[in-house]
Amino acid sequence: MGLAGIAARGRSGQGGDLRRILVARGARGLASGYFAVILGVELHRQGRSGIEVGLVLGAVLGGATFALLGVRRWADGAGRRRCYLTGYLAQSAAGLALVLSPWWWLLVLVGLTGALSGEINDSGPFGALEQVMLTATVAEGRRLRTFSHYGAVGTAAGALGALGAGLLQLAGPGATGQSSFLPIVLLALVGAGCAWGLSGRVEHVAVDLTGGSPAAVAADRPSDGRTRRVVHRLSALFALDSFGAGFTVQAFVAYWLAARFDASTLSIGAIFLGLGVLQTVSMVVAGRLGERFGLLRTMVFTHLPSNGFLAAIAFAPSLPVAAALLCLRACLSQMDVPTRNAYVMALVPAGDRTQAASTTGLARLLARPLGPLLAGAAQSLSLGAPFLISGVLKGVYDVGLWMWFRRVPLPERDDRAAVPAGPAGPARQAAT
Repeated sequence: MGLAGIAARGRSGQGGDLRRILVARGARGLASGYFAVILGVELHRQGRSGIEVGLVLGAVLGGATFALLGVRRWADGAGRRRCYLTGYLAQSAAGLALVLSPWWWLLVLVGLTGALSGEINDSGPFGALEQVMLTATVAEGRRLRTFSHYGAVGTAAGALGALGAGLLQLAGPGATGQSSFLPIVLLALVGAGCAWGLSGRVEHVAVDLTGGSPAAVAADRPSDGRTRRVVHRLSALFALDSFGAGFTVQAFVAYWLAARFDASTLSIGAIFLGLGVLQTVSMVVAGRLGERFGLLRTMVFTHLPSNGFLAAIAFAPSLPVAAALLCLRACLSQMDVPTRNAYVMALVPAGDRTQAASTTGLARLLARPLGPLLAGAAQSLSLGAPFLISGVLKGVYDVGLWMWFRRVPLPERDDRAAVPAGPAGPARQAAT
């Protein structure tokens, strides 16, 4: 084999694709964590009302919805790599527009592009593409651990991004204002470089870059009406969870800490760093819990108590108490993310995974823009009311998820993450 063949084989290797996706995820996590703090603090600095804050955050989430619709419709046909690259280039352009323009309402217009996110663990177009690309490049037995590490990378990077935003104020007045959005442009370009280097293995039609002919991705079982019904039911539950989460997006939490306790940007960044560290560890632990107790049990019985802590934040009398409750919630709140991704990918055939990831992601995004808008209105009753409302709604989601899916078996029996051994295997599998 010549040097060209060796290079092509190296480029098409599964490990290379996995590393590129993880690096891109890390860069986007840095940008998201940074943007969440900068956006919330900047809105507070400008003296924006609760309704105006809700409008900006709703536009960010609404734009991601339209972008995900595009992924659902065109990603497999136009190419997952091409859509992934386009998203990062759009993110870079959106960040550049914020750097160059002095008008605050541009935040609304840029948010509608779907290129920016105030959430580290997003369900938007990037997340949907990464789910199916990771699944295409990783063996089934390694899938849950891979999703755990993928989530941990994004969360850790988001925490560092939030801390970077907090430290920005130490650089002096010249580093704030419009110029504070510049790092988003640079990080998006890193993501674009990683997207450019992905191989054909991540596509709906796997391309053999060593010279062979294209081969269709093998479907592990045929799509049927039952699978679609399960995905639609799951999507409805995810929509409820997302609607509740929309009341307390991270940019709103930053705004609330500044408005309620007059917290500084540095303090908010430090809190977000602590939350990110706890969430990172919890995601790694989630993979092991999922293998031991099953995907569904891990999703429900870690997420439910975290929502109790979320509701309690509404009554926090001081910044230290609010930070403690946020930390307690962070220990549990993200354990359902890698298990949820693995669960959705395990429910559907290989050929339907882009549709499943985008459908469940779309359900989350369609419901979420209403949350920030209603949160802005709820503040007229109490500044902390969105936390209480969010905790209750997300708790209802957990109960509904368990009641609907505890008897639904996972078709992929060779996914060891969800099938306990023993004579009661089929019955226990339903509770994964």
